[in-house]
Amino acid sequence: MSIIKQPISYEGDISDKVLYTLFDSGSTYSCIHPDMLDKLANPIKFKRPMLFGTASEGNFIEVREACRLDFYLEDVRLTDEFYVVPRLSEDAIIGATTMQKWRIKLDFENDKPIIDPKVAKLILINLIRKED
Repeated sequence: MSIIKQPISYEGDISDKVLYTLFDSGSTYSCIHPDMLDKLANPIKFKRPMLFGTASEGNFIEVREACRLDFYLEDVRLTDEFYVVPRLSEDAIIGATTMQKWRIKLDFENDKPIIDPKVAKLILINLIRKED
């Protein structure tokens, strides 16, 4: 498991906010602490809660809502769904599925995530074309 933590700018449907974000290849999904949503985004409630396993055997976290957030790496706008996780130990976590989706790499020598702007631009253009 590999992690990097740094301030990241987020935009929600209400406003924007900088959150200290953990880039965690050991976390499957991207998550946000409920307190960090205040004046940032309106979460969407699930019809039925989801249960996520933790590193502690037999322990689960119940998640009842999620939100879509834009975030910026090296001035490149990215977007994904973030699960609202009660008692999350971080402001926000970028998980493996988001890193794979946007081809984010972790540079441990410089303690920073790396994104190729050309790759992100290509993915965004393809997503827009699929919606048309």
